Amino acid sequence: MSENKNLWQMIKFTLFSISAGVIQEGLYLVLFNALGLSYWFSYLVSLVASVLWNFTFNRRYTFRSDADVKRSMLLVALFYVVFTPVTMLGGQWLVNHGLNGNVVQIGTMLLNFVLEFLYQRFVVYRGRIDTNDVARRAERRKQGA
Repeated sequence: MSENKNLWQMIKFTLFSISAGVIQEGLYLVLFNALGLSYWFSYLVSLVASVLWNFTFNRRYTFRSDADVKRSMLLVALFYVVFTPVTMLGGQWLVNHGLNGNVVQIGTMLLNFVLEFLYQRFVVYRGRIDTNDVARRAERRKQGA
């Protein structure tokens, strides 16, 4: 993959992650701050919502993959089977020991951003990047230009 394609892929992943982060943080703030629910519950609900959003857009537009949806989602779920309990319990521990829940949430989101990009790029969509209809149309436009 060329440097320009890699850079554009990282930019798209970043932009979609920002949109997912807005969803996650907004929902988290409502659940944790406005409704006073526990850190772990607020974190879990907001994380699931952002993962579903992020997965949908990154599969189609960032990695432009035609990889099997069920397989891809299963691989993403396996990532979160490890990531979620570690960050949920670790985050709750940090909150219980005086660290602000909002600070923990932002730190966790940044960690998630980096790890998820690497995991999706090199595990979930390995060998299946730029294979969907969006990628094929872009390639046809490029060749026709």
